[in-house]
Amino acid sequence: MKPAQHSIARASINDVAAHAGVSAQTVSRVANGQTNVRPATRDRVLASMRELGYRPNSAARNLKSGRFRSIGFVTFNLATLGNERTLDAVTLASEAAGYTTTLLSIADPTQLDVVGAFGRLEEQAVDGIILVMSAEVGPLDELTIAAGLPVVIVDSDANLPYTIVDTDQEQGAKLALDHLLELGHRELVHVSGPAKSYSAARRADAYRRTLEKAGLSPEVIAGDWTAASGLEIGRRLAEREHPPTAVFVGNDQMALGVLHALHERGLRVPEDVSVVGFDDSDEALAFWPALTTVHQNFDEVGRKATELLLGLIDGDEVERQKILIPTRLVVRDSTGPAPR
Repeated sequence: MKPAQHSIARASINDVAAHAGVSAQTVSRVANGQTNVRPATRDRVLASMRELGYRPNSAARNLKSGRFRSIGFVTFNLATLGNERTLDAVTLASEAAGYTTTLLSIADPTQLDVVGAFGRLEEQAVDGIILVMSAEVGPLDELTIAAGLPVVIVDSDANLPYTIVDTDQEQGAKLALDHLLELGHRELVHVSGPAKSYSAARRADAYRRTLEKAGLSPEVIAGDWTAASGLEIGRRLAEREHPPTAVFVGNDQMALGVLHALHERGLRVPEDVSVVGFDDSDEALAFWPALTTVHQNFDEVGRKATELLLGLIDGDEVERQKILIPTRLVVRDSTGPAPR
């Protein structure tokens, strides 16, 4: 007969107190990081915790305080460079503040899915939510989200009663277009992102306004953010009898496809056609030629959104606001004077 197997009892706060020769209240103070404990006593309690294998019951502590030290992050598409970098910045800023991050990625960005994601996060006991609302999700006036939870929204034109943090998309587009106009280009096509994307729409609007102000006719062709769509659109542009002298592309991945198509056709960049991207991805410097592009500070977007959300969680009374993070143009080898 096999001997009965006994589970090893988990050390309690009272066990640690007895082992260290202190009160349970002192152990609690050490476990919670409070400073009103003498250093020698703290070291003795910590040594007892290690020896007994004691782990503070953070869940019970959070329930008692009404704080779970966790924030939710909801995104429609984690595969995009912006969303990936923003999430990375949010997790780092949250960790530095002692919070964990719970990610929910929505494959089909509908109103019902967004509401469902917020409901799941509330069940998982988060203290607040950052929503990267990068596309339209239906009638926003009917979008009831996060009842009672602090919320900060990233990348949105939504008319919602929440603080919004975003890249200054219009400023970035204007920087790119002013650069091309100063180089003498007058035949400029814009390869935009998908129609439902807020950031794509703002860049396209800035493109139209800038060209119309310069007395030029705008032309927008929508892609889907992928290099494959940029390649297909680039081939159509390269096959024209008179290709444009410059292409402003909505992101670096589509710009990669455009560059490939121009090379296929034997068009030189930038001697025949100049190309500007948007994002300043890590790979942009390795494109052929190195890509002129608009730098987005995704790290600052994520940090600022986290900072504002943690402030709301702590009870700060912050009026609804829209914070735009500036961009800058990084000029490399893919742009040059317009050909005569």
